[in-house]
Amino acid sequence: MSVWFEGSVEIDCTLGQVQRALDDQGETFAGVVSLMPGMTSVELVDQGSDFVTIRTNEGLMKRTNISKRSEADGVVVEFDEEYEAGSKVTATSHFSESFTASDAGVTYLLAMSNVEAPGFLGFFYSKFGSSNIGNAFLNAYKTYFESQSA
Repeated sequence: MSVWFEGSVEIDCTLGQVQRALDDQGETFAGVVSLMPGMTSVELVDQGSDFVTIRTNEGLMKRTNISKRSEADGVVVEFDEEYEAGSKVTATSHFSESFTASDAGVTYLLAMSNVEAPGFLGFFYSKFGSSNIGNAFLNAYKTYFESQSA
C-alpha cells in the first residue's frame, strides 16, 4: 500500500466518547465530513454494518468494507472510499484511522493510501492534494469530537 498522507492530531475528548460515536458510523462520518472545507450540504443517504453513503454538495461519497477493532488503549477503523466529486473527479482511497488514549485525551492518527483519481483533474488531486485533504480530515475530526465533549 502506497501511503498518500499520514498525520496525527491530539483531541481533547475521552476514548469512551470516540467509541460511543463510532457505534453510529453514519452519523459520525457525516458529522466529520460536514466540517470539511467547502462542504455546504452533507446528507447521510444510507448505512449498514460495513458501509456508509453520504451525499455532499460536491458529490457522492461511498465508504465500504468498514471494519472497527477495539483494543485495550484504542480503536482502529479501516475502510475504502470512493468519492465522486460531480462529473469531474472520482477518487478512490483506503483509510486507516486509529484513536489512542493519551495524556491530552485521544491521539488520532490518519493514514490514507492507494489513492487513485483518473483524468486531468485527478492527476492534480492525487499529485498535490494530500496535505490539504489529509489535514482537513485531521482538523474536522478534532473539531467534531471536541464539540461533542463540550
